[in-house]
Amino acid sequence: MEKLQSIEQFEELKNNEKTVFMFSADWCPDCRFLDPFLPEIESENSSFSFYYVDRDKFIDLCADLSVFGIPSFVAYSKGEETGRYVNKDRKTKEQIQEFLNGLTA
Repeated sequence: MEKLQSIEQFEELKNNEKTVFMFSADWCPDCRFLDPFLPEIESENSSFSFYYVDRDKFIDLCADLSVFGIPSFVAYSKGEETGRYVNKDRKTKEQIQEFLNGLTA
């Protein structure tokens, strides 16, 4: 999963179709729980582009988007938010897949 490099990049990427931002942090145990199955989620959902957003590096973006718990996911298509799975709870592969299945774009 490619890492977000700048706010400018975020603004560009959210205008693409079917873009999912995963908000995370290296120190977060619930985020690390996702690591084994994230590549599978990405490959099974190839119509989406996935980007890793480091919560600590982009704390202002997180505040702007009301992302106060990690791991969390916010999806965009053509500049419009199409869905969010935002809370501080550990997420299973099935829960993430259900979120992706429910996105309208």
